[in-house]
Amino acid sequence: MGVIQDTDMSRKRVNLSLPEGIYSDLEAWAENQGRPVANLAAYLVEAGVREAKEKGEIPIKNRTSAKSRDK
Repeated sequence: MGVIQDTDMSRKRVNLSLPEGIYSDLEAWAENQGRPVANLAAYLVEAGVREAKEKGEIPIKNRTSAKSRDK
């Protein structure tokens, strides 16, 4: 799997509940890759968001204006 790079180095935490079977599969996948479950889950979410943006399913915001608005 490739590395997804983001120029914004700040990170947000998300508490996520998964069905036991999905978590078990994710855990096995992460173990097979030698990485933590949280790291694999973050990668998969990032990849899903990037794909949705490419398909036009998520509007692409100007990050500068979003940061200014949040301050």
